[in-house]
Amino acid sequence: MIKKEAVVKCSTGLHARPATLLVKKASSFKSDIYLEYKDKKANIKSLIGVLSLGVTKDSPVTVIASGDDETLATEEIAKLIESIEE
Repeated sequence: MIKKEAVVKCSTGLHARPATLLVKKASSFKSDIYLEYKDKKANIKSLIGVLSLGVTKDSPVTVIASGDDETLATEEIAKLIESIEE
């Protein structure tokens, strides 16, 4: 299992469009990938799960992956979270 911190820079936080981008990216990996925010954890491959976290702008989140491609998954997802800006 690998963990990586990221900061949400999107002005709307992780709402509909950014969350959809994350789900699509996460679904391309074999590993189980989760997003942790304020003691809540959700599967990044689930749009409802990501939206239910209510992540806002400038919030620190933790990407957690476990599986065959966990290193690549955490790097790519964290990079995507920090690159999405609206």
